[in-house]
Amino acid sequence: MTEVSLHKPYPAAEVSQWDFETDVAVVGFGAAGACAAVEAAASGAKVMLCERNSGSGGASALSGGEIYIGGNGGTDAQRAAGFEDSTEDFEAYLKAAGGPYADHAKCELYAREALNHYDWLKAQGVPYRGNYLAGKHIEPTDDSTLIFSGSEQAYPFCEIAKPAPRGHVIQHMGWGGGRPLVDILEQKARDLGVQVVVDARAVALIRDEERICGVIMRIDNQNRFIKASKGVVLATGGFVMNEDMRHRYCPDTFKIKNPIGDKDDGVGIELGVGAGGDAIHMEQWFTTCPWTMPEPQAYGVFVNETGQRFINEDCYHGRVSRFAVDQLGRRVFLLLDVAHFDQPLELAGISIAGTGETWEEVERELEMPEGTLSKTMEFYNRHAREGNDPLFGKRTPILTPLDQGPFVALELNFEHSYFSFFTLGGLRTSTDGEVLDRTGAPVAGLFAAGRCTSGLPAWGHGYSSGMSLADCTFFGRQAGRKAAAG
Repeated sequence: MTEVSLHKPYPAAEVSQWDFETDVAVVGFGAAGACAAVEAAASGAKVMLCERNSGSGGASALSGGEIYIGGNGGTDAQRAAGFEDSTEDFEAYLKAAGGPYADHAKCELYAREALNHYDWLKAQGVPYRGNYLAGKHIEPTDDSTLIFSGSEQAYPFCEIAKPAPRGHVIQHMGWGGGRPLVDILEQKARDLGVQVVVDARAVALIRDEERICGVIMRIDNQNRFIKASKGVVLATGGFVMNEDMRHRYCPDTFKIKNPIGDKDDGVGIELGVGAGGDAIHMEQWFTTCPWTMPEPQAYGVFVNETGQRFINEDCYHGRVSRFAVDQLGRRVFLLLDVAHFDQPLELAGISIAGTGETWEEVERELEMPEGTLSKTMEFYNRHAREGNDPLFGKRTPILTPLDQGPFVALELNFEHSYFSFFTLGGLRTSTDGEVLDRTGAPVAGLFAAGRCTSGLPAWGHGYSSGMSLADCTFFGRQAGRKAAAG
């Protein structure tokens, strides 16, 4: 008898008895799995949704509930705030944010359909207050809807696409809107008759000749065989909790200490690869130390251990953090003057490394060679007074001289400061959520969505908040609809 394995589908011919039979089996009950189940059920399919935890959630429920939306002239919230967001600008930004890893077909489709997706979300019961919150924010702490959630206003993105705020946050007081978002999607799935099985762990796919026709789930400490006549949708998250996979694909993540995920152990990726799917961009990952970028800290200057700048500090906090972790050494410094200093939250793990009445004094306290940090700040301040940043393109009004002493250098230590991170690489999929093999052909009967795929958020240096939920909700729907079609 064939061994039950993540790495090789189990032959259907060896299944002595099916424990469950359905049209579409969805594995994973975060936002991607919920949307796949909702769309498949709405298409008339019988759907079974399995989740290894005791309830819905996944990484989606740990998020801020923010979805990246724009195009077609803008959403109601964008237009009410005076922003007209063209599909061309939205598409251009998505591609720029994906950098060299962008899936242009996915960017183009989502740019065309994002406004319809926004209407779909509201039709499921997702509430939006509809107002715009100006300024730089990690996420709203009130129930505001619309924020600038990426690098839209920063170089080089502002020269590629006309800036517009596109982060749309569920109406929810405080942080953590992901949990109520998933709750709404869960209720919709249940209302449509989706059969939900919790405490169920995927251990193998099942293949009938060349087609995936089911999945083996570990339920009540026994292997249960689920026949899925139309297809299986994997929505199991990334692999940030799998240290072996991280060592294999993105070892630089061990420079920092705070993985963000739920049971993101790469199981869906392993299943997909075992069935012949292609895993792509597995070296890509996102990180952020978000408490460095709310105003007024964004007015500061980042330098590495040699006293050199490496980024325009007015861009998205995740882009700043990803470039920071790329620097040689074990830490970077955020330089501020007395006019712009604000004590970071204690949980950020950011400490004061040096102070002084001049930047030369700060340089000496940090034990940097003479003429390194001080010359960096002399050059920066001289040009900032003229409203110019010739090295990195930082823009006014955040571009401002730091010349009001005393001065401070805050230390962001990669080992001790709070740098959260998650993986971005995963299964290669079509715009319909089909898992593709290395030739680009679909693996029959197998679909995937969310962070177990390589989707809209493809590049750690270009990520914007809301892209993951945009990707998993929209392409989760695509996968569910395509699976239901058989």
